[in-house]
Amino acid sequence: MPAPLTSEELLTIPTFQELPPQAITWLLTHGERRVLADGEALAQPGAPAEFMMAVLRGGVQFFSLDKGSREPRFRLEAGQVSGVLPYSRLRTLNGLALATGPTELYLLHRDRFPELEHASPELVQRLVGLMSDRAREEARGQERDEKLRALGKLAAGLAHELNNPAAAIARAAEALAERALAKPALFVELVGHCPSPAAMHALTALARPGEPAARTLSALEEADREDELADWLEAQGVPDGYRLAAGLLEASLTLPALEPVAALLPAGARAPAFAWLEGQLVTMHLIRDVQEAGGRISQLVSNVKTYSHMDRGGDFTLLDVPSGLDSTVNMLGFALREQKLTLRRDYAPDLPPVRGQVSSLNQVWTNLLDNAIDALPPGGEITLRTRLEGGFVRVFVIDNGPGIAPEVLPRIFEPFYTTKQAGEGTGLGLDIAQRIIRDHGGRLEVKSAPGHTEFCAWLPVGE
Repeated sequence: MPAPLTSEELLTIPTFQELPPQAITWLLTHGERRVLADGEALAQPGAPAEFMMAVLRGGVQFFSLDKGSREPRFRLEAGQVSGVLPYSRLRTLNGLALATGPTELYLLHRDRFPELEHASPELVQRLVGLMSDRAREEARGQERDEKLRALGKLAAGLAHELNNPAAAIARAAEALAERALAKPALFVELVGHCPSPAAMHALTALARPGEPAARTLSALEEADREDELADWLEAQGVPDGYRLAAGLLEASLTLPALEPVAALLPAGARAPAFAWLEGQLVTMHLIRDVQEAGGRISQLVSNVKTYSHMDRGGDFTLLDVPSGLDSTVNMLGFALREQKLTLRRDYAPDLPPVRGQVSSLNQVWTNLLDNAIDALPPGGEITLRTRLEGGFVRVFVIDNGPGIAPEVLPRIFEPFYTTKQAGEGTGLGLDIAQRIIRDHGGRLEVKSAPGHTEFCAWLPVGE
């Protein structure tokens, strides 16, 4: 049986220090000592929340359980107070608590709290303050988790967005290296046949590609043209005519353009000449691909800067709402394409700016768009709409998904309320969005029916 508690032990707890002697006596009379071995469970998920606890020696590690895995949440060290506190609405424990090393606790059952209010109002005030601090810290932690979850989604989408142009650049660089290595030998072979200046001028004139011609032929007709050109090249003594034909046709070079050049070239010069020409045209095409891919990467970096507000401070400033919406859409582009969703923009012309924080408002647009994407089946549609009404800019995010159930709709903005599967959401996205819009002097509304769910953010026009 544990030894009786002493006042000296209770006074090692900062929360109990400087209390009147009668308050300490009351705590000793109505509380109990709990001794735990290293790793022993203090609480299991689903157990009733019954005790306030103060750690006299050792410590307690709390874990959350998600899909069979344990995630550390917080740890109590000697001198700290936790568990159920006065006026707490906690009734059931949702985590696992294990002792870290040999541990001794002071426990007070929640049934004693009404008596404690009379015995020591000062201690109750301290405990309520602890509970308020704990609630604020929990909310901050959940907000951080929500932001990290959103950041993880954006990072995954951005990785896919960057991967395509980066892979295109890598492929183009490899092909360019291959073409560059082949050019010296082709040049030596070509000039070895001493083509005339007129022939060289005619050949190099074809090496300046213009805009690619629009595709007007069917795939079968394109294949027939390629076969025809390949046969003609081989008739000119070009052994790999089929390899060159596709590149020449891609640059819109057909028989009427090539035949006059072939007539000016010595027979032995035609094979290296047309191989050089095809290599030059493909090289220019690859350079254009690299430029486009590099431009795409630069655009993505610009979108990240706009989205994250990297180049400005955190103060409120005049903001263009459509630009923020578009940067958010670009950040979520992969998720939209993966679900084969259609995005419609319906922006009011000459929309005035609003005064706000880019990063905060973009978090709102991210939460609303992310929810719409999650709610829609493949092939669904999202509409972004802006309107000016009575000194407010109204921003709509509309989807044609199944809608929000009537029993869920009244609770949609409650913190920690979520209809997603465990581990897929914290239930804070809409609560955070609503608080951000309120901080901007506006309001966030929702209405929903099957086939039409509409979130509307009201933001006052900036001054």
